[in-house]
Amino acid sequence: MTEPRDGVSPVSLTAEEGPDQPSVTPALEDLYRGFEKALLVPLWTRIGDLMPEHPRSRARPHRWEWSTLLDLAGRSGDLVPVGRGGERRAIALANPSLGGRPYATSTLWAAIQYLMPGEDAPEHRHTQNAFRFVVEGEGVWTVVERDPVPMRRGDFLPQTGMNWHAHHNAADHAMAWIDGLDIPFQYDIEAQFFDFGRDRLSEEEHTTPDRSRSERLWGHPGLVPVSQLGRGRGTPLLCYRWADTDAALTDQLELEQAGHPGTVEPGHALVRYTDPAHGGDVLPTVRAQFHRVRSGVETAPRRETGSSVYQVFDGSGQVTAGDFSWSVTRGDLFVVPSWTPLSIRSQASPSDSDSGALDLFQFSDAPILSKLDLFRTHTEETHA
Repeated sequence: MTEPRDGVSPVSLTAEEGPDQPSVTPALEDLYRGFEKALLVPLWTRIGDLMPEHPRSRARPHRWEWSTLLDLAGRSGDLVPVGRGGERRAIALANPSLGGRPYATSTLWAAIQYLMPGEDAPEHRHTQNAFRFVVEGEGVWTVVERDPVPMRRGDFLPQTGMNWHAHHNAADHAMAWIDGLDIPFQYDIEAQFFDFGRDRLSEEEHTTPDRSRSERLWGHPGLVPVSQLGRGRGTPLLCYRWADTDAALTDQLELEQAGHPGTVEPGHALVRYTDPAHGGDVLPTVRAQFHRVRSGVETAPRRETGSSVYQVFDGSGQVTAGDFSWSVTRGDLFVVPSWTPLSIRSQASPSDSDSGALDLFQFSDAPILSKLDLFRTHTEETHA
């Protein structure tokens, strides 16, 4: 029989009276002590925890205000160097119900990263899939596999795992953006690897081209470079520009106004970032999307398995996630755990939004669940 270490078992069982439960007798108590000693747990005492009727996330909905994040990141810029310690001046969102771990949700990591003028963030690589999204500012180039990529407001910059990458700030001012990774997922399944790269970038990598080499090859709608097919891992396009995202969302709402199909629901335009080589999700473990909700529109409550992180890109509104409700404005981030109903009411206007609508960037763990045939959605019916 297996013996618990130090004679103390981590298994603790209590015999309790209840429907479909065995009668509590000395013999049952003795059986349970035997289970504890042998490190066994009978299903009849735990099935409700292990197989609930619907997902019950350990994470909870929460909102972080951009103004607070930006202030604390700026103060960190004055005090904390960038180098071979933390590698990045990145400050992670910690969901209030996940025990202080730097996890936005049980599977997703999100952080504000801050780079001072003239600074380089050193090169490294990891199995975690990552991206950067820019809610404001410019002046930083991310360098992926020695290809400098400019980062500007509204740009989405994905980077598949195990690509060497670094950043440099060529501007005379600091810049902040958000990072998203699948760190919690890879950590909990014990599959992660990390390698340090070079301490310094080359002179060529410190250049500031207007377009990266990846964009020149892959940034043409509906066209792929035949010479590059089958090469590399994950999306070969390292930046999805805001001008293209904005135009796609605008066209959807204009088509709707003209009486043609194009939106996912009235007043709600939605686009998904995809890999131009195969049309699937842009990263193996992360789905990235962009929403535009016309002013005055409230989206129907929707549930999804898996979790999401949202950042308000422009505009203002009211977000309801389960039992939580917040007013949000530019830059604010919020999390929506698995199977939590989410509805969004746009209160945007030309005074706080270039588009006059509420614009939101979203990333989620949907590709993981889809590959396992566990991704489900449910939209509640609403009646005017």
